Amino acid sequence: MPVKTLEALFYDGLKDIYYAERQILKALPKMARAAQLPDSKAAFQKHRDETEEHVERLQQVFEIMGKRAQGKTCEAIQGIIAEGEEIMEEFKASPALDAGLISTAQAVEHYEIARYGTLKTWAKQLGLEKAALLLDQTLQEEGATDKALTKIALSAANNKAKVAA
Repeated sequence: MPVKTLEALFYDGLKDIYYAERQILKALPKMARAAQLPDSKAAFQKHRDETEEHVERLQQVFEIMGKRAQGKTCEAIQGIIAEGEEIMEEFKASPALDAGLISTAQAVEHYEIARYGTLKTWAKQLGLEKAALLLDQTLQEEGATDKALTKIALSAANNKAKVAA
């Protein structure tokens, strides 16, 4: 069995997040359609557009490595997306729906932040400076999206869910 290196681990992580981003691209339009608050809808639509850019950046990182862009099933993101689908079904037309959707979206963001932070660090350690910059750009956008979702949750979604109780 060949020795597994940091480069192999980095490549494996890239495949994982590439798969995750492509699954997120499919989930965000459903979340935007389900959302009741205009700010939630807009946030999900905006993040879908950003996610397309994230996929393109990942493809550039694969190119830097001289590897074909490919995904590897990410059970973590599948689980988070399944939870989101469950919330959409169980809280459909409920005042708590947007709060639930935002919580799911933030779980996705936190997963992505963890992945991109690790991959950026590994890219630097492997001397892949251009890849590190691309990954950092996405990492910063993921953090900004998380903060924007928190703002929507605190300013509207959570209060709507609480007041209705």
